[in-house]
Amino acid sequence: MLTKMGLAAAGAVMIGVFIALTLVPALLGFWPNAVLSRKARKRGRIKEGGTNNGGSRWARFVLRRPLPVLLLSVVGLGALAVPVMDLQLGMPGDEAKPTSTTERRAYDDLAKGFGPGFNGPLSIVVDARAAANPKAAVTTIEKKIKATDGVVSVSPARFNPAGDTAMFTAVPSTAPTDKKTQDLVKTIRNQRPATEASTHGASFEVTGTTALNIDMAQKTQNALIPYLIVVVGLAILLLMVVFRSVLVPVKAAVGFLLSVLAALGSVVAVFQWGWLASLLGVETTGPIMSLMPIFLVGIVFGLAMDYEVFLVARMREAYVHGDNPRQAIESGFRHSARVVVAAALIMMAVFSGFIGASESMIKMIGFGLAIAVLFDAFIVRMAFVPAVLALLGKAAWWMPHWLDRILPKVDVEGEALTQQSTIPPAPPAHDDPATQEPARI
Repeated sequence: MLTKMGLAAAGAVMIGVFIALTLVPALLGFWPNAVLSRKARKRGRIKEGGTNNGGSRWARFVLRRPLPVLLLSVVGLGALAVPVMDLQLGMPGDEAKPTSTTERRAYDDLAKGFGPGFNGPLSIVVDARAAANPKAAVTTIEKKIKATDGVVSVSPARFNPAGDTAMFTAVPSTAPTDKKTQDLVKTIRNQRPATEASTHGASFEVTGTTALNIDMAQKTQNALIPYLIVVVGLAILLLMVVFRSVLVPVKAAVGFLLSVLAALGSVVAVFQWGWLASLLGVETTGPIMSLMPIFLVGIVFGLAMDYEVFLVARMREAYVHGDNPRQAIESGFRHSARVVVAAALIMMAVFSGFIGASESMIKMIGFGLAIAVLFDAFIVRMAFVPAVLALLGKAAWWMPHWLDRILPKVDVEGEALTQQSTIPPAPPAHDDPATQEPARI
């Protein structure tokens, strides 16, 4: 499923890039002034960004006190990221649905009447083909599992027509998404070698919806760190190519990790711990949806790198053209801060619309993405980034000569086109008969 989602998302991005590089320029060729305001159309040119707009004023504020701004942003995001240490992944079931739904009412009735584990029994499949006495082997496994702490009851085994394969269910004493149920599944699996040895040839597996969800959550949690390493590593390499710098990409990656971890910590605090749950309409707390970290990292990574390029590309352009580092930072904010703020507000409005959904999983996704965009655009890009660049100074744009030679050149600012447009045309040839060669017939 994740592979299909990733391929679909990558295909959508490729189509978007293709449209941006072909259809948009074509439309601007037909209506070149459509993107300009009425005042700009009357002037006949695009007004350059002023020296004193909101972006430049904020940049000067950060430049005057970069260290306090940096410490405040890092400490604040770090504190919000602390709940990630208690992250528990799972697949919420009917217990996470609103109490007004029939699924939730049925879940609660079963839990009250038969115990919380009745909603998520474990299926035990026994392969007794190699056992001398299949029925005795199955009975032995039943007794061993029933004696395990955390198992309330075991159903009678059902055999296939050949009598060499059986299945029975084990009902835990805790709910399907409870951590004790996860521990029970691990315990049964860890005891499997000793249990199978006592049957003299039979083997068994623990399966069912509950076990499947536990396995999926564990695999997702194990893949999260390698996934982050790949994403952050690719981001650093690509931004090195774009900005011709070593420290700027590292700074961008660190800021991205801060915003993602802070957002994920906020999700844990609300949907797992229950902080401010009533304010957001969260009726039941529990483990975080297994795919939530993957969604969060993938989507926020794309948005964060967009915001980074919007801001820092203009800074690099100003620095390359002679501005000192502080002037370059102010220039980047003067020209691009409004774009980042507007784009972030749009995405926050879109994601916040999902918070009002009745389904807990949809509410969780909407809240996580909206808060991640808030942290990345308004804390990381607007405070962390300029503070770090101000403290680094010229060192922010340093790159070893050997690395600069091997990296491909990418003209993000369109400098080559600008140089071509500023080359004066060749002087017209004079029609001097004395200097002209006679025409050849």
